[in-house]
Amino acid sequence: MAQVSGKVAIVTGGASGIGEACAETLAREGASVLITDIDDTLGKGVVDRITKAGGKAHYMRHDVRDEAVWPGIVAEAEKRYGRLDIMVANAGIGIMSPIATMTLADWQRQQAINLDGVFLSIKHSIPAMKRAGGGSIVLMSSVAGLRGAPGLAAYSATKGGVRLLAKSVALEHAADNIRCNSVHPGIIATPIWEKIPTGAEGNRRNAPIDPRERAAATVPLPRVGEAQDIANGVLFLCTDAGNYITGQELVIDGGMTAGGRPTRPLQ
Repeated sequence: MAQVSGKVAIVTGGASGIGEACAETLAREGASVLITDIDDTLGKGVVDRITKAGGKAHYMRHDVRDEAVWPGIVAEAEKRYGRLDIMVANAGIGIMSPIATMTLADWQRQQAINLDGVFLSIKHSIPAMKRAGGGSIVLMSSVAGLRGAPGLAAYSATKGGVRLLAKSVALEHAADNIRCNSVHPGIIATPIWEKIPTGAEGNRRNAPIDPRERAAATVPLPRVGEAQDIANGVLFLCTDAGNYITGQELVIDGGMTAGGRPTRPLQ
């Protein structure tokens, strides 16, 4: 219960879903966690749960696209907790649309949050990690960053970009003892499935997608993934047990990318 004791983490998009699970898991394992998001109510609720459980956490409202705000985020972590060891760049959105009808505005918004925001997470955490003597940067990608999917071309472009960004950062900063890896969730039961806008602009709707139904049809393991499954992988990459892993993809998808789902039990 103290795998990251004494470490300090920033988790972007930490108010719900995978980010929430990552923040609570890191705190439970001894880290002091600065949670950032644009949902103040949920973000403060995560902090309340962590502190009531005896952990250390603080919330800051934060749009990851805004570079002017980033130095203050990192400075707050160092001022409040003394250092920065872990950056979990988790904030992201999903917009489903055929590429032929997707608007440039939607393309750019998704790129700005999913890729620009991750770039800024890395850029502004590195100096603080150097001061701390090293660190672990974990970038939240997706199985959509490993393979294509109809209706998700733009999303896949951002998540594929995150994957190779992690590899290049790992090479650039290995000598600084800063590791950088990407995590690739499959179908995970989180609130994002209720928020994904579908269709072209002007004819858009937020059509809730049932992740359990989708997992039952496509995932070899007989259950949908949970946010905690991803948080467990993120934790591993931030502990001493993962201190020789950098520039790699950690795929947590119940076997989706291993091959086709068996249609019947094998004899």
